[in-house]
Amino acid sequence: MAKQLSTQKSKKPFYLTIFFLIILNILIFLFSLSFGRYNIPFFTTFKVILNKIFNLNMNLDANLEIVIFNIRLPRIIVVMFVGSVLSQCGVSFQGIFNNPLVSPYILGISGGAGFGAALGILYFNNFFYVSLLSFLFSIISVLLTIFVSKTGKSASSINLVLSGFIIGNLFTSLLSLLKYYADPFSKLPTIDFWLMGSFNSITKKEMIFTLPIFIIGTILLILLRWKLNILSLGDDEAIVLGENPKLLKLIIISICSLLTAISVSISGMIGWVGLAVPHIVRFIFGPDYRYLLPLSALFGSIYLLLIDNISRTLTTSEIPVGILTAIIGTPIFIYVLRRASK
Repeated sequence: MAKQLSTQKSKKPFYLTIFFLIILNILIFLFSLSFGRYNIPFFTTFKVILNKIFNLNMNLDANLEIVIFNIRLPRIIVVMFVGSVLSQCGVSFQGIFNNPLVSPYILGISGGAGFGAALGILYFNNFFYVSLLSFLFSIISVLLTIFVSKTGKSASSINLVLSGFIIGNLFTSLLSLLKYYADPFSKLPTIDFWLMGSFNSITKKEMIFTLPIFIIGTILLILLRWKLNILSLGDDEAIVLGENPKLLKLIIISICSLLTAISVSISGMIGWVGLAVPHIVRFIFGPDYRYLLPLSALFGSIYLLLIDNISRTLTTSEIPVGILTAIIGTPIFIYVLRRASK
C-alpha cells in the first residue's frame, strides 16, 4: 500500500511537468510562427490560423497566410520533431550502451549521411537526391557497423560502439576525398553548409513525408521506455528479469537508427542535441527512463526550436543550426556536469 502511494506521488509531478512542457511547446510554436525577418504580430498570427482552420473569411493580407503556412509552418514542425527524436535517440542509446557519452550518431550515421549528401551534391545538386542518398548511406553505415561488430552470433555493446567509431571515420575519410575533388567555388561550399546543419530547405513535401515516421517512431520508443531501465542494468540482469536483451536492443537500435537517419538526411549534421538534452533532463528529473524519455522528447523540441529561431533571425544571413547547437550546448553541458559532480 505504501509503495502504491509513493508511486502515485512520483507520477503526479511528472504529469504536471509533461503538461507544462506541452503548453510551453505550443506557446513557442505560435511565437515562432510570428517571429522572423518579416515580423507578424502574435495576435495577427492567431487570427490567420483561426481563419484558415475555420474558414472565417476575415479580411486579412493573403501574404500572411503564405508566410505562415507555406514557409514557416513546415520548417517549425520539422525542427520540433528533429529536436524531439534526436533527444529520444540519445536517451535510448545511453540506456542501451550504459554510457552517458553516447549520442544518436554513435553507429556511424553521421559519417555515412555526410558521404551520401556529398555524393548527391556533386552529381545531382537536387535536395531530394541529396536527402535520399544521405538517408541510404546512413542506413548502410549502421548495417556495416552491426556486421563489423559481430564476433560470434551477436554483437556486444562495446563492439558496437567501437565499430560505429571505425565505420564513421571510414565514411568521414571518403567524405574528405569527395571534398578534395569538389569544385571549390560551387560544390564545396554547398557540402560544407550542409554539414553544418540547416532547415532552410524544408518544405511541405519534407514535412508530409517525415511526420508519420517521426510520430510512429516516437510512439514506439515511448511504449518501450520502461524496458530501458532493465537494459541499463546489463544483459545478465535483463535475462534474470525475463527479458530478451538482444532482441530489445535490436528493436530500439533499428527505430533510433531510422529516426536519426531521416533527421540527418533532411537537416544535415546537428550535434549536441542528442547528447546535451538527455543530460540536462537527467540532472533535473532523475535517471528513470519512464520519465526521462518523454521529458527529453518535449525538452528537445523546445531546445532546437529556440536555437533555430536564433539562427534565422540573429544576422542578415542565416547561421547554420549545427554551429549554434555546439556554441550554446557546450557551456550548458559543462555547467550540468559540474553541478552533477557536486
